[in-house]
Amino acid sequence: MNRFTATTAATSHPRWMTHVLIAAAIYNLVWGGWVVLRPMDLFDITGIDRPIYPGIWQCVGMIVGVYGVGYAIAARDPYRHWPIVLVGFLGKTFGPLGMAYQWLVLPPGAPGRLPMEWAIVNLTNDLIWWVPFGMILFQAFKSFSAPAAVGEAESVSRLNEQFRSQQGATIAELSRNQSVLVVFLRHSGCTFCREALQDLREQRERIEAMGTAIVLVHMGDNESSRAFFEAYGLGDVHRISDPDCRLYRGYELGRGRVGQLFGLSVFWRGFKCAILNRHGVGKLGGDGFQMPGAFLVRDNQIVRAFRHQTAASRPDYCSVADPAIRSTSVEPSSP
Repeated sequence: MNRFTATTAATSHPRWMTHVLIAAAIYNLVWGGWVVLRPMDLFDITGIDRPIYPGIWQCVGMIVGVYGVGYAIAARDPYRHWPIVLVGFLGKTFGPLGMAYQWLVLPPGAPGRLPMEWAIVNLTNDLIWWVPFGMILFQAFKSFSAPAAVGEAESVSRLNEQFRSQQGATIAELSRNQSVLVVFLRHSGCTFCREALQDLREQRERIEAMGTAIVLVHMGDNESSRAFFEAYGLGDVHRISDPDCRLYRGYELGRGRVGQLFGLSVFWRGFKCAILNRHGVGKLGGDGFQMPGAFLVRDNQIVRAFRHQTAASRPDYCSVADPAIRSTSVEPSSP
């Protein structure tokens, strides 16, 4: 069981969260079903001309109904299924913003401008859910951001001796005869994790030419994630599985704050990384709040550190890995 799952299971959520999500599920299923079965009703009630292609409006009803299924699933464990709540919260935010934008931009009576009567749709579909959904997300973040229990902190040197890669070597052993670049990754579904692996593939030859070995630390299982690393040409690189994030904590890599994970700059670079650069996104494979980092280790001691300012920070791994540089830290680059 990884730390993400263990923390979730150990943290009970307030019952009101379940009630809210069940209510949201019922509302979405009813509203979506109404629009699918009787797509013209809302247009008739508000005095708008019926659409030529009602099937498009019925698709909206179908999407709203599918959200209801998601909320029903999230109601079982809101903390564990916080991504579903987040997606719903974003939809309930952008919908009213889009409505407000067209009211501000289009003059009264202009073609395509929805009447004020349609504000009731934003009220019942979106606005009344802002506070409870926001509170669920905030409490989930607080739950997963809880500090580790006293006594869990362990020294880096000792941890380096305990964790072994899929090839049976420890960081302590590898660092006795050479410098070691230890790269801590975000969860495997994160587009920035995938970008990091692509960067390492491109910089690997130069890093190893410096006499520096590469060790990847991740939150998945070594065997099941083998194909994931092989896809980036890094299947033969030492990798260490740390589902409980003990090494992450030992290297002082904490869990990200809201701004570090969901800031506007992070979203913008995430869009470029996932869509424009085609790294994509995948299924959450670990603690979605865990921050990454990169370290140069020699003789079982950290000699250089790069700790990400945001999830979107992008290190120059060659600079971190260069044993000739005397500085003990590398400044994170701007996202």
